[in-house]
Amino acid sequence: MRKYRSYILLGITLLVALSTSILAYAWMHGLAEGRDKGKESLSIAVAAADLPWGTPLTSAHLKEAVYFRETLPAGYFVDAKQVEGRVLISNIKANEPILDSKLAPSGITTGGVAAVISPNKRAMAVKVDKVKGVSGFIHPGNRVDVLVCMSRVNGNSYNPVTKTVLQNILVLAVGTETESKDNKGKPSQVDVITLELTPEEGEVLALAAAEGKQLQLALRNFTDTEEVKTKGVNVPGMLSGYVSAGPASPAAPGRKAAAVKRAPSSAPKYVQVVRSFKVEVIRGNTKNEIHFKGEE
Repeated sequence: MRKYRSYILLGITLLVALSTSILAYAWMHGLAEGRDKGKESLSIAVAAADLPWGTPLTSAHLKEAVYFRETLPAGYFVDAKQVEGRVLISNIKANEPILDSKLAPSGITTGGVAAVISPNKRAMAVKVDKVKGVSGFIHPGNRVDVLVCMSRVNGNSYNPVTKTVLQNILVLAVGTETESKDNKGKPSQVDVITLELTPEEGEVLALAAAEGKQLQLALRNFTDTEEVKTKGVNVPGMLSGYVSAGPASPAAPGRKAAAVKRAPSSAPKYVQVVRSFKVEVIRGNTKNEIHFKGEE
């Protein structure tokens, strides 16, 4: 009997541990049921996958999932068919409830930029190149500042100046894409960037594009929304830190210029130059050199 005592104790220990686990699970399950008891659950429309703004919803984009009513915000839909044909005006994630606040009005059935423009705003396109488009690192949803370089100001023939004319402007589309793709930070070269502007901002952009020598876009950090007042800069202002050595300033009125004393020159007034000459004299097979000295 002593031979099997250790095995018996091990079996009893395992049995007690198993019983304790079952009781603990039952107790926690009962608490969960008691906590959720009386709560009403609903089957609502949710996104079947990650969807970008401007997407017209179809049955392939939608599915139904069960949520507790008290956890749902206002504007949910209990039937996925109720949102078919509606257009998203903001990005949503998979299994996220489809809310009325994330959809364009029912009369809008066509997706794209027109569906995502905020009320009382306009979409305007800016022609860019590799430099103006911040080397292709501007994507939909980013915010930018617009700078204009003017070659003439106040009627002057040539008085270049640069000024930030628009700030914190939302980028609606880059090229024909309204979705910021996950390209791991790689640039996307495009020719046109579409911005969301108020009518007044649109007038500023149109005038800057027509009269300015060129437009530049400055990309903002997502958390930077502060508007900065700038005076602009011209060539003298840009070069204000550069100081060149100018002519000596004239003496003040009423004062005589200080006499400049010069050290006496040690060079003699007359310099004698002595030159030497060499003449070769050949007599038969003999060649001799005769040197002469002269003065100037």
